[in-house]
Amino acid sequence: MNASLPADFPRDFLWGGATAANQYEGAFDEDGKGLSTADMVRWLPKEERLKKEYPFEVSRAEIQAILKNNIQGSFPKRRGTDFYHHYKEDIALMAEMGFKAFRLSINWARIYPNGDDQEPNEKGLAFYDQVFDECLKYGIEPVVTLSHYETPLNLTLKYNGWANRKTIDFFLRYVKTVFTRYRDKVNYWLTFNEVNGIVITPYTGGGVLVDSPQNRLKIGYQAAHHQFVASALTKKLALEINPKFNIGCMIARMVVYPETNNPKDILEAQKQNEFNLFFSDVQVRGEYPTYMNRFFAENGIILQMSADDQQILKKYTVDFISISYYMSYTVSAEKNETTVSGNLKGSLRNPYLQTSEWGWEIDPLGLRWGLKDLYQRYNLPIFIVENGLGAFDQLEKDDKIHDPYRVDYLRAHILQMKEAIADGVELMGFTSWGCIDLISMSTSEMSKRYGFVYVDLDDHGQGSLKRYRKDSFYWYKKVIATNGANLD
Repeated sequence: MNASLPADFPRDFLWGGATAANQYEGAFDEDGKGLSTADMVRWLPKEERLKKEYPFEVSRAEIQAILKNNIQGSFPKRRGTDFYHHYKEDIALMAEMGFKAFRLSINWARIYPNGDDQEPNEKGLAFYDQVFDECLKYGIEPVVTLSHYETPLNLTLKYNGWANRKTIDFFLRYVKTVFTRYRDKVNYWLTFNEVNGIVITPYTGGGVLVDSPQNRLKIGYQAAHHQFVASALTKKLALEINPKFNIGCMIARMVVYPETNNPKDILEAQKQNEFNLFFSDVQVRGEYPTYMNRFFAENGIILQMSADDQQILKKYTVDFISISYYMSYTVSAEKNETTVSGNLKGSLRNPYLQTSEWGWEIDPLGLRWGLKDLYQRYNLPIFIVENGLGAFDQLEKDDKIHDPYRVDYLRAHILQMKEAIADGVELMGFTSWGCIDLISMSTSEMSKRYGFVYVDLDDHGQGSLKRYRKDSFYWYKKVIATNGANLD
């Protein structure tokens, strides 16, 4: 290999796409499924949404009003883009693109409608049997997220979700059920999607209702601890049920830059990067890093732990790291405002970067930086399970969708993946986010589209649900067929 050229992708590289049940599946009340936290999130007009600090969170009072039909509105995540009834068609489209892997999530409330049920819902289990069988028919490897912003609503109302240690046992009952049921169909499992999100948005990440702004950090980190323990015990179950299972953690990789060369800004960027990597540190290294001791002390955070928690965390660490990456973040020691939008949180404006139509900065080089940093820190395989561009797409009269902006975005990021491999990073695969159009997590919009396949549905739920191939569909098909060699 010419050392001056980027390395080739491994022969067994897992090219594909990614979705989440709460944004894609629909059929929120069919075949015994219970309500989840995502089913309570309303679509809001942009001007109303921007007034809320956490537009994807819901209060206890709002939930109770919704359940009593005292709050009307559109709840887009209840309908998704109807994968539940289109799974054969959608997986056939994935196969046409040449997918090697499909990352999806199991909706916990479809298996255990209330979360604390004694017995699982057979119709829910049967649905995922059919989905996995359809994937395997085409040689597509299912990559399954066990909890992707889909906490059974009953666990929120009855126990306050992951803030309550009892939720660990309810989760492990669910995990044991699906591990046993799909032990011969699924090899790759992710425990908690963007596990660091639970501190930023406890409701979304863990079904936790925050009673006051001052309590957000304390309750968020306590809930995170419960998820860490649950993740470790998930690995323990995997070793007992099928030792060949590959168990990964999943973090939103938030590469942070200092705004200036002021040492104070550089120190602040280091601290923010540590807050991000704290979540993988615990799951990969099996222990709490010492750099968090001061933060916990200064913020009055005293984690409630059981006597054997630390031993469990140390003994059952993950096999690989998976990440979402959409953008980098810029911070200052002096400024605390946000001037651009972002995944889970905003950032200061970086004048060297362009932004998407939703204000997210586009930084392919940040992906390379983030991959190198992760690999040098942990020396574990890395799987990019989310990356993509949310944009307005136009369905033309000839049923074509021209999306060169999406191709440009993905090409630039895939090139940096190549560079990272040449740098020595062990990269397992890449599943582009929202491979078939779905509902936005952060805004509950349909108009913010990520997919290679256009779904005829608008923000208000109107449309035929017909699927159309975008120009990027054919481009990605070529990328996969050449194992990333042809990006033109």
